Amino acid sequence: MMEERIEMTRRTVFMEGVHDGVPIALGYFVVAFTLGILAKTACLSAWQGFVTSAVNIASAGEYAGFTVIAAQAPYLEIAVLTLVANARYFLMAAALTQRFSPETPLVHRLAVSFGVTDEIFGITVARGGAVSPYYNYGAMAISVPAWSAGTSAGILAGGILPAAAVSALSVALYGMFVWVILPPAKKSRPIAGMVILSFVLSLAATYAPVTGQLSGGTRTILLTLLIAGVGAALFPVREEKEDDHA
Repeated sequence: MMEERIEMTRRTVFMEGVHDGVPIALGYFVVAFTLGILAKTACLSAWQGFVTSAVNIASAGEYAGFTVIAAQAPYLEIAVLTLVANARYFLMAAALTQRFSPETPLVHRLAVSFGVTDEIFGITVARGGAVSPYYNYGAMAISVPAWSAGTSAGILAGGILPAAAVSALSVALYGMFVWVILPPAKKSRPIAGMVILSFVLSLAATYAPVTGQLSGGTRTILLTLLIAGVGAALFPVREEKEDDHA
């Protein structure tokens, strides 16, 4: 009976992840579609694009990779550039695994870290209390195939759509971020303040003399550490404690 109850709980949490991952999946398909058009210029087939997106679930990393592939760069340069563009996910994965129960096996931590994206990270940390890896599995199960399929569809349609239509499709990415940050920002003034601060500092860092020379991924890492550190110091999150007298 205990094993059946645990299995039911895992299935429920998994389906919650699928439910929360549907809007992400819809946005991913559209954004990946535009990346697929770029991949077409790099002479990738629909199957190659699908596999690439399945193992590199990151728009910045894929954009950088497809760009240098199109330029016929050597493998080492492609690998290094992709690593730099995706470096922030090391920090996200490390932070995310801290939300798991201490008893969570290493294999689950590694599997969840593989599927960390900005949006999945956002919906996961927005959940209160300890996070089950099965929630992430649910979100990944719906969003990763959509991301990969979008890339393949973009490759197949590459060269057909006009440039203006392709550019307009990228707006979907901003819609996803709004969907992720708006609910917690409405509930918490400190979170809303940190969101606004991140926008202002990101814009300032882009045009500042020193930080403006850094890559977008490096700026993101520095700003994440700075803003998250300030937010944690000024507005620490108090864990909910169970009432022992209930």
